[in-house]
Amino acid sequence: MSNYPPGVYKAITTNGIRDLQLKHRLVVCFGEMLIDFVPTVAGVSLAEAPAFKKAAGGAPANVAVGISRLGGSSAFIGKVGEDEFGYMLSDILKQNNVENSGIRFDPAARTALAFVTLRADGEREFMFFRNPSADMLLRESELDVDLIKKGSIFHYGSISLIEEPCRSTHLAAMNIAKKSGSILSYDPNLRLPLWPSAEAAREGIMSIWDQADIIKISEDEISFLTGGDDPYDDNVVLKKLFYPNLKLLLVTEGQDGCRYYTKEFKGRVAGVKVKAIDTTGAGDAFVSGLLSSLASDLNLYKDEKRLKEALLFANVCGAITVTERGAIPALPTREAVLQVLPKAVV
Repeated sequence: MSNYPPGVYKAITTNGIRDLQLKHRLVVCFGEMLIDFVPTVAGVSLAEAPAFKKAAGGAPANVAVGISRLGGSSAFIGKVGEDEFGYMLSDILKQNNVENSGIRFDPAARTALAFVTLRADGEREFMFFRNPSADMLLRESELDVDLIKKGSIFHYGSISLIEEPCRSTHLAAMNIAKKSGSILSYDPNLRLPLWPSAEAAREGIMSIWDQADIIKISEDEISFLTGGDDPYDDNVVLKKLFYPNLKLLLVTEGQDGCRYYTKEFKGRVAGVKVKAIDTTGAGDAFVSGLLSSLASDLNLYKDEKRLKEALLFANVCGAITVTERGAIPALPTREAVLQVLPKAVV
C-alpha cells in the first residue's frame, strides 16, 4: 500500500479496484475542542474508575484530525482556554497537520473537560465541566473569515448552538461559508446533558436543519428528534428529516453500517464487525472518512456507486476507531483503512 503515489488511494468495490486522485480541497471544521478523560478500564462508574487516560476530543476537532490522517486537507475554528490544556490541543492539531490559525485563546475561561465512562459494551456516558468553558465564548469578531472562505466544505455540530455568544458566531460562520460556495455538513452530535432541556435540544438542533447540504445522524438521534418514532422506518426519515434542499442524509447504525438517502436514491452499506473497546469518536471517524472522499469529488452524492464506495470506506474508519480508547488517538490513517477495506467488501 505504501507504494501508492501521494494523494491516491484504492477504492475497493465489488467489481475490483479503482484508483481515485485526491484533490485535497479544504474542509473547515467549526466548534468545540476539549479534553476527554477516559477510564483505563471499562464497565465502571466515574467514581469506581482507578485512573483516566487524557485524550484530545470534541467532535468537530476529531473530524478535522480524521480528515488529515486520511490524507486530506482540514482546518479547525474554535476557542480554547489560555491554559496548558488549550495550548496542548492547539499543538495536537498542528502535529496532525490540521490548520490551526482559526483557534482563539481565552485568558478568562478554561478549556472544556469531559469525563467519559465506558460501559462493558463500549458505549459511553458523559460528565462535562464547562461553566462556561472557552469554546462557548467564541465571538463573531474572532472568526477567521478568510479561512472559512477557503474551504470547499464547512462542517459543524450542534453543541456550539447551546449558548451565546457562540451560537451567533456559529450562525455567522455558516452564513459566510454558504455565501462562499461551501458545502455545509452537519452532525448534530446530541449531548443532552449540555442542553437546558430536551425540548431546547430538539429546537436548537432543528433550528439550522434546513440549511445543511449533508447531515449525519444516529438511530438514537432520529428517535429523539421525531419524538420516539421508529428510527428504522424509511418513511419516518423521509417525511420528518429529509428536507427539500438536502443533498445527502446519512444514518449511522454502529457495526451494522449506515443508510443513505438522496433525492434520487436510498440504500444501505454494511458495517464492519470488530470488538468495541471505546466507541468515542466512531461517528466522527465515519464523518471524516466521508468528507475526505467528498473533498476529492464534490458531486459524490449524485452517483450511487461512488457514494457506496465512500460509505464503505467511512464505515471502516468508524470500525477501526472503536478498537482503541479515546477519540483523536484512535482515528485511523489511510493506510490502516486500506488494510481492512478488502475484508469489508460484501
